Amino acid sequence: MTPLLLGSALNPINSTMIATALVAIGEDFHVGAADTAWLISAMFLASAVGQPSMGRLADRLGPRRVFTAGALIVCVAGLLGALAPTFTLLVVSRVVLGIGTAAAYPAAMAMLRAESRRTGLPTPRRILGRLSLAALGSAAVGPTLGGLLAVTTGWRGVFAVNVPLALVALVCGLRWLPADPGRGKNGPAPAATGDAPTGGSLDPLGIGLFAATLTTAMFFLLRLDDPRWPLLAPTVLLAAVLVWWQLRHPAPFLDLRMLARNRALVRTYLRHGLTYLVIYGVLYGFSQWLEQAHGYSSFHAGLIMLPMSAAAACCSLAGARTKGIRAPLTIAAVALAAGGGVLLLLHDGTPLGALLFAGALFGIPQGLAATGNQAAVYAQAPADGVGAAAGLQRTAQYLGAISASSLIGLVYGRRATDTGLHEIAGLGVLLGVVLLALTLTDRSLRTGAARTADG
Repeated sequence: MTPLLLGSALNPINSTMIATALVAIGEDFHVGAADTAWLISAMFLASAVGQPSMGRLADRLGPRRVFTAGALIVCVAGLLGALAPTFTLLVVSRVVLGIGTAAAYPAAMAMLRAESRRTGLPTPRRILGRLSLAALGSAAVGPTLGGLLAVTTGWRGVFAVNVPLALVALVCGLRWLPADPGRGKNGPAPAATGDAPTGGSLDPLGIGLFAATLTTAMFFLLRLDDPRWPLLAPTVLLAAVLVWWQLRHPAPFLDLRMLARNRALVRTYLRHGLTYLVIYGVLYGFSQWLEQAHGYSSFHAGLIMLPMSAAAACCSLAGARTKGIRAPLTIAAVALAAGGGVLLLLHDGTPLGALLFAGALFGIPQGLAATGNQAAVYAQAPADGVGAAAGLQRTAQYLGAISASSLIGLVYGRRATDTGLHEIAGLGVLLGVVLLALTLTDRSLRTGAARTADG
């Protein structure tokens, strides 16, 4: 598990580590905040496309090959960013970093499923919980690590640190990860685990159409405060072509027929995306409100948000120890609605204790939803497609993140206010109730129906 946990931490830590280096980067390259924001958006876009794409490759070529290739790509991206002479190359390095770090999580899920089928034993829930904890924990320490590197080595250290981290993951992976099944002339040989043969085309056109559709859709979502309506036409056209091609292809990148039959998996994606829309909305919106409306410094606002990260980590561990899936997801939905209700009561004179409590309350759904939905995807995905399915789960999460950032711009405008925070809170209450209904009415989440396909 060591290389899988190290690799799975690289994407979330890079998503948050850059935050404390943006000002220094802007000063060095003489660009403003609107330009440096591309360093965040570029990686989100690349990761949203890269997660299911890498998962597809892991299912077809083998998870160990994809994991090691991803680690090498991260090394290249780290060097490119650390040595970038122009801002454009720095953005390119973030795109490459998003692609490279996208490999580890879906490869880990595919590898765990393969090992489970090889041994005939279900993957322990605590193992899946460790993957969630690695992501949550690394995202939480990212800003602190980024600030430390920026102060001691300069902002280029935020990129350069990826080289030793990826090399450690690569060496550990080569040493400890099980070898992939052999490949014949026509593709991968059937695994000795009893899986169906996974040979066939990688469907590069399908991957390209998916990437183009998702990219145009995300560009539209990024500016809900000033909608770019001309982007809707190409988005719809690309989506239509994607659907047409996937239905015609014998081994499609997105198995739409499988998704149509596997409604439980689609509901899991919907739950995950809606949950993280609220979580990211609070993560970004609450911290901004603490600074602009409450008068806290960036450092103190970060300290106030720490209970949220701590609660998320604790609930992730607790969720990993539960046997069922419905109970933790139900608690997550209730906590999401309750957290929104608490935010509705906050104002610029709210005492510190209440602010800490509000943040901690939102850590509960963050931890429980992460482990619960991950376990649901693992149980509901086809045996030979768990890598791509896990990647699509992360895509749903990134869509929620981008929608949340657009929502914040829409309700806050130029400055965070009590009214804007209360609008985000109201959405949290509403979506919490929706998620509760989606969870309670989903029969696939019952203990008997939700156990892993290996059991």
